[in-house]
Amino acid sequence: MKIQAQAALVTGGASGLGEATARELARLGAKVAVLDRNLERAQQVAAEIGGTAHACDITDTASVEAALDAAAAAHGPARILMNVAGIGSAKRIVGKDGQAAPLEDFAKVIHVNLIGTYNISRLFAARCARLDPLDGQDGEGRGVMVFTASVAAFDGQVGQQAYSASKGGLVGMTLPMARDLAQHGIRVCTVAPGIFATPLLLELPEPVQSSLAAAIPFPPRLGKPSEFAELACHIVTNGHLNGEVIRLDGALRMAPR
Repeated sequence: MKIQAQAALVTGGASGLGEATARELARLGAKVAVLDRNLERAQQVAAEIGGTAHACDITDTASVEAALDAAAAAHGPARILMNVAGIGSAKRIVGKDGQAAPLEDFAKVIHVNLIGTYNISRLFAARCARLDPLDGQDGEGRGVMVFTASVAAFDGQVGQQAYSASKGGLVGMTLPMARDLAQHGIRVCTVAPGIFATPLLLELPEPVQSSLAAAIPFPPRLGKPSEFAELACHIVTNGHLNGEVIRLDGALRMAPR
């Protein structure tokens, strides 16, 4: 699918990997809607890329529907959904005090990262399935969605039970969703990034950043958000990529801790 002139949605588009993806889509000519709970920051990004900003809580169906309606009113029906919104978590099952980790903490991460992603994806897919197929080569279809997992889905570290489970859920959902939506001409892929130079990670002390970078076989540096964005956009343009999970990690395999 050509990105030029297509309407695209980016969840978590106000910062980090989502912001980089929104910027790359705009550079390639897409009409970008930046969806985020942080509306003020989303508006800043949207103003810089010529897009629109919409407050959106992916776990709240009414919030998602309102954001999709507003984005469609501004740009027309979306054919591209970049699911980047998510939260992190690190908590041992049994704390130093001997108490079990609160169930609520685990449930919150699953609710945002897995259920929230599914929520906006199902609503996007229902709308996209009603669109006419794109003109062009056979198999052009109607739309594309990309999930953001993590290498933690495969080799999660100590304390990452909730985060790994949520990202592993996205990995496990990729192929069946691609198969389910094949009849509607909607492709589904997932990117599983390693350690990237996001604003949150860059707040860590320099020695910690250097140590993390040194663990990556090659290149021995943190991933660039632009590299994630380029891959996410390539998935859109490569019509034969479907149902696949792609690690983007410099051959990193995480140690237990």
